[in-house]
Amino acid sequence: MATAGFAARIDRARHHMSAQGVDALLLSVGADLPYLTGYEAMPLERLTMLVLPAEGDAHLVVPGLEAPRVVERPGVFTVVPWGETDDPIAIVADLAGSVGTAAIGDTTWAGFLVDLQRAMPDTAFGRASAVMSELRAVKDDAEIQSLRRAAEAVDRIAARLQTGEIPLIGHTEAEVSAELGRQIIAEGHHRVNFAIVAAGPNAASPHHEPGATVIEPNQVVLCDFGGTMPGTDGIGYCSDITRCVYTGEPPTEFRELYDVLYEAQAASVAAATVGTPCERVDAVGRAVIADGGYGEYFIHRTGHGIGVEGHEDPYIVEGNATPLVAGHAFSVEPGIYVPGRWGARLEDIVVAAEAGPDPLNRVDHHLAVVDA
Repeated sequence: MATAGFAARIDRARHHMSAQGVDALLLSVGADLPYLTGYEAMPLERLTMLVLPAEGDAHLVVPGLEAPRVVERPGVFTVVPWGETDDPIAIVADLAGSVGTAAIGDTTWAGFLVDLQRAMPDTAFGRASAVMSELRAVKDDAEIQSLRRAAEAVDRIAARLQTGEIPLIGHTEAEVSAELGRQIIAEGHHRVNFAIVAAGPNAASPHHEPGATVIEPNQVVLCDFGGTMPGTDGIGYCSDITRCVYTGEPPTEFRELYDVLYEAQAASVAAATVGTPCERVDAVGRAVIADGGYGEYFIHRTGHGIGVEGHEDPYIVEGNATPLVAGHAFSVEPGIYVPGRWGARLEDIVVAAEAGPDPLNRVDHHLAVVDA
């Protein structure tokens, strides 16, 4: 992204700051910083922080040894390197000035916040998500294209799972997870965020950690994987997909379970229209699963927003009455988990658009049967 693009994001952030009554925005490690500056801070004990006042110049305070990694953007921010014997907390406090309110990045290390509170005793601190979450939740066309490219990449991997090109039987979950990770990188991502592989009864645990379990014939294998791919703005955007395969002929009971899941996922995607409350999208699919007799086995929200982070606003969950707007990007991933037996989940990334829901993942949604 050109410097003008980041300047526009800074302007929008200031608009949100004004609406929230925030005098200064202080961003350290996490996704908000690269979103506004193009620079991703390393999670170090050395402080990196963007100091963005409601009015006046923005400054990016960075350890001197990290300064060469920063792409300077004149007119957007000024780089302020600090040395090993300098006090970065004092530098930030001086740049922020005597402000009444400051919003600090939600993922800033607690130690830095405690020190800043001590250095800025007259400042009331709040969470930067009050400013940044709504801003980042609505994707522009370039961001949607970046998400689409990432989704298409994992679709290709999922297709290889469904056709048996990625061997399962006789391999451990950890081995298959590692292979998914290799393919995520080979498909153009620069980072693997996760690669869940859960076989048989392990599929009843939504966030199962792949381990030494050997995948056997006649089992469900749930695979949920994604990574971060460089976007057209120079920062990363995430992929996230879940598909299930069965290593042999599925029993009737499991096919019936999967048919209910398939219907629920499709119903929630269809419901994800502009203006529809997030909680309604959750409720539509949940009702299908409850009517199918599996209501007690759907134990998590239907989805989460996605973009620079794998999980961000908007969340597709009961209690979130936020209406979808064009540009919202989120997962739709209902699941059914029967402890001690099996589980299944079906997930796409969807963008709310004026023309209707736009699923970015298009690979086959039916239960795949493999013998490899």
